[in-house]
Order: sequence, then C-alpha cells, then structure tokens
Amino acid sequence: MDVAELERALNITLSNKKLMIQAFTHSSYVNEHHRKHLADNERLEFLGDAVLELAVSDYLYNKFPKMTEGEMTKLRASIVCEESLFHFAEILEFSQYVLLGKGEERTGGRKRQALLADVFEAFLGALYLDQGMNVCQAFLERHIFPNINTDAFSYVMDYKTKLQEVIQQERGNSLQYRIIEEKGPAHRKEFVAEVIINGEKRTKGTGNSKKTAEQFAAKRMLEELSKNEK
Repeated sequence: MDVAELERALNITLSNKKLMIQAFTHSSYVNEHHRKHLADNERLEFLGDAVLELAVSDYLYNKFPKMTEGEMTKLRASIVCEESLFHFAEILEFSQYVLLGKGEERTGGRKRQALLADVFEAFLGALYLDQGMNVCQAFLERHIFPNINTDAFSYVMDYKTKLQEVIQQERGNSLQYRIIEEKGPAHRKEFVAEVIINGEKRTKGTGNSKKTAEQFAAKRMLEELSKNEK
C-alpha cells in the first residue's frame, strides 16, 4: 500500500503510517501472510464506527437546530448505513489501497459493499488515533458532510413499503422476498436477498441483516421499474 499517495490524495499528514496500513488490511490478507505478523482492520473499524457516529451527531445537532431528535436519528442512520459508507469509500477511491488475500481478490472483494464500508470506518479509526477527533471532524466536513446538503441522504427510505405501493397500483401483481445466500462468519454475516414480482422480474440486494438485504433488493427493483417507465 502506498501511504504517501493516500496522504497526497486526501491532503493529510500521518504520524503513524503503519496504523493506516492496518486500516486497509483485510483479514484475508493477514491469513495469507502469517510471517509478516500483520493485524487486520477489524478493531479499527469498531473504533471508527463510534467516531463516525459522534461526528455525524455533532454535525446534525449544530447544522439543523430545528430538527427533532427523531428526525436527527433517522438522518444519521441514513448517513452511517452500509450503502452510504460504501459510497463514501468509492468517492475517495479507497478500493485501490485495500490489501486483500488472493481468494478475496478473485471473488471481487475489492468492490464488495460491506468490505469497503468497513474500510471507511477503519480509516476513520486510524485517523482518530493518529490525529485526534478535530482532524476527523475536519476531514468529514471536507469530504462527506457536503453531500448531506444535496439531500442525497435526506431520510431513511422504507423501500419495501414504497415497492408494495407501486405494485398495488395494478390488481393481480404479486410480490415475494427470499434470502438466497448467507456468507461470512457468524459475527459478520452478509445476506443476499431477492425480490420477485409476478414470479418473473427479479433484483438482488446485499446487507448485514436479512431486513437490510431485502430493503436494498426493493430499492434496486424500484430503480429498474423507474427505468422501464422512461
């Protein structure tokens, strides 16, 4: 991993470069390089999750003084959800820096939503340990928070309810969800859901819970239906 390139791309200066390498090191890479005595990014991900939640809470509290607690909770949830974190990681081009095992690389891990969302949180955890909370907050204000003002994360959408409303517009339509795949260890399960309309039209969604996977499957179906209408 080229830490110097990452520093230039993000306009940051790191004191402990090894910490940032750890943030981008997937467990599959560690498993294939035992002799290097490397650590994966899971502990940093845990820390980064807390840093992100605090930073977003602080931002929303100050940015939207008339917003209720319930509204802030919904908006924060939409900002820190897996899909949003994956989007942030893609914007920052984090996929090019991730250290993966050969098997994970072959199966498309570099573009996997859950993996890149975890990397984003691990990056924040490493940045927090190296530079402190103020630098993390400033980083998010430069790269992430501007997206909130574009209504890109307006509120958490219940895509399943929306899809149900759409298909009910025509009598006789049927809607079905099913979990077609479960992968990953017990503490980090990933589910793939499929939504089927009238036994034919199908879309898939992935998430860290069955409900989340179904929501993303419904979201993709709504996108497909919207394309067909144009």
